Amino acid sequence: MLLPRKKNHVPVDSSRIAPMTDIAALRRVLTECRNIAVVGLSADWFRPSYFAAKYMKDHGYRIFPVNPKYADILGEKCYPDLASIPHAVDMVDVFRKPQDCVPIAEQAVAIGARVLWLQLGVINEQAAGIAERAGLTVIRDRCVKIEYARLFGGLHWMGVDTGIISSRRAVAAPRFSTSGETDHG
Repeated sequence: MLLPRKKNHVPVDSSRIAPMTDIAALRRVLTECRNIAVVGLSADWFRPSYFAAKYMKDHGYRIFPVNPKYADILGEKCYPDLASIPHAVDMVDVFRKPQDCVPIAEQAVAIGARVLWLQLGVINEQAAGIAERAGLTVIRDRCVKIEYARLFGGLHWMGVDTGIISSRRAVAAPRFSTSGETDHG
C-alpha cells in the first residue's frame, strides 16, 4: 500500500543519499555522544522533536534545546542558537527544514560537535558536505530515537516502545450503578 506523499514533497535522488547503515558506527555514535543539542525542538508534546528528545533524556542523555521561541523545554534552558550553548555538545540533532541546514552545519562545526544528525526527511547534501569536510560524522534521514531503540532494545512487536501503547491489560475503573453502589462485576 502506498502512503500519500507529504504536501510540497520534493523527490530525492536516492542514489545520492548515503544514510549511515553501519550498525557498529551507529552504536558507537549513540554510546559516545551523550550531550545532544536538538535544533528545532518544540515544546509541544505531540511534535516528533519533543517525543524524540524526551525519550533520549529519559535514557540518560543530556539535551540542549535550541529554539529561540522558548525559554525552556523539558526542564532544560532553551538556547537561541548552537553558539549560545555554554557546554560541550557531542551531537547536533536537526529537526528543521532541509533548506535551513547549511547554517546549522556551519554552527555545528564552529562549536566543535562530533556528529551532525539529520532527522527523517531532513536531507541537505550541502550541509552534510560542510560537516563531513570538517571531520564530523554525518547521519542522514534517520531518527535518533528509533535508532537508539533499535540498537539498544527499545523496539517491541508493536513498534517503538513509547510507553503509550501497551500490551498490558489496563486496570478497569470501578463501575457505578444508578443507585450509587459500586458494581465490581
